[in-house]
Amino acid sequence: MNEPLPRGSETSLVLTHLTQPADANYMGNIHGGIIMKLIDEAAGACAFRFCRTTIVTAAIDRIDFHHPVRVGNLVRFMANVNFAGTKSVEVGVRVEAEDLMTGITTHTNSAYLVFVALSDSGKPIPVPKLVPQTDQQKEWFTEAQERRRKRLAEREPAD
Repeated sequence: MNEPLPRGSETSLVLTHLTQPADANYMGNIHGGIIMKLIDEAAGACAFRFCRTTIVTAAIDRIDFHHPVRVGNLVRFMANVNFAGTKSVEVGVRVEAEDLMTGITTHTNSAYLVFVALSDSGKPIPVPKLVPQTDQQKEWFTEAQERRRKRLAEREPAD
């Protein structure tokens, strides 16, 4: 029998989606709302695996659209927990679309989302501690701390 993974041990996830005509506009480009939904799903699943409890989307800092995604592309949503505070986590998502005919992969989107962990009664609860291991994870952690500082400063009432 497999042992359960401890909270805080899973920090990344890849979700894939093969785009279909129903996802697209009349020009064959996938609707931005479809991409945003899948970004939220990938980030949410990543945060859920990290926290091992119910989570809710608290904020989406930004979603940058660099290139269109076309019908028939295989889209990868690579989500990583960048930062864990007391009761929330930031997840970064990089989106890449692969043209299956040519094999060319294009970075199409980037996004940062914040999730809050909830108890069974719907109250915020502590999240696991995140200990960055690699140089890349340490860089993401430092950058996420700065984004968190800015988010918190924006919530402060102006004098």
